[in-house]
Amino acid sequence: MRMVFECVECGVHYLPPEGMVYPDGPASPLWCARCQEAKRAAGVGEDPLLARVALAAARAALATRAAGGDEPVRSDVRPSRPPLSRRARSGPGGVRGKLA
Repeated sequence: MRMVFECVECGVHYLPPEGMVYPDGPASPLWCARCQEAKRAAGVGEDPLLARVALAAARAALATRAAGGDEPVRSDVRPSRPPLSRRARSGPGGVRGKLA
């Protein structure tokens, strides 16, 4: 399994190379390739503390996935019977019964 990161600039999820190195330089755990290139052109460097935190979080998530610790997400389940509210009974069925 590989680590998946989320770009803090644009929010996209990205999958950097396993060695964290692109052909033109090191991969950033904070920014995707597009944002990293834009930041490099603007002369902004990444904060080493934030980079370490992002790497640690990605490693922890990878370990959790590998151990099978993710609980399955329960989808929304429709109730087996309709609600017993006055508003639910005020539809056309209730009116027809009174008219007949």
